[in-house]
Amino acid sequence: MVSSPPPRRTPLRVGLTGGIGSGKSTVAALLAAQGAVIVDTDAISRQLTQPGGIAIPALREAFGDTVISGSGALDRDRMRRLAFDDPSVRRRLEAIMHPLILAETERAAAQHETAPVIVFDVPLLIESGGWLDRVHRILVVECGERTQIERVVQRSGWTEDMVRAVIAAQATNDQRRTVADDLIVNDGISQVELAGRVAALWRAWSALEPEPL
Repeated sequence: MVSSPPPRRTPLRVGLTGGIGSGKSTVAALLAAQGAVIVDTDAISRQLTQPGGIAIPALREAFGDTVISGSGALDRDRMRRLAFDDPSVRRRLEAIMHPLILAETERAAAQHETAPVIVFDVPLLIESGGWLDRVHRILVVECGERTQIERVVQRSGWTEDMVRAVIAAQATNDQRRTVADDLIVNDGISQVELAGRVAALWRAWSALEPEPL
């Protein structure tokens, strides 16, 4: 008699978010080292807005040729400045990009149905909406504003005012905490301590039996 194979375990789907400079990308890398598949929505956004990207026609129609570079890609710096200066521009940009990004993330996740954990790295998870019904858990990485500013200035050369403008446009730590199932406070700890917290979280996740969403 041939026995039936055991039912395939549903991957645990985790939404990972945090403000600029919080260390979210470092946590994503640590989770990848544990065995998670990372679906990076920033990377997907860049793919959608590269020369020939499927978002380019809609962006050109909405904002004109001035936001498209000579190579045919989105001029991300110019678009960022326009969006920060005018909330209506940001809303129009999000209305174009968010549905495309969501569709691409699901396409990417479908390629890893046997993975134990799929982590969706979403900087604007709270702001973009729709994620609470797409994941089993939400992991928030946070730190204090002073730490955010110091990290971003050091790594990117931005001015403090530029970093503060980004922070002001993002959800607050309190807003993220309201939807968090798991929280990592990445402030005043070493890389070794951070890795230990991620490993502990991974062990806790490994004991879960997620249901299909």
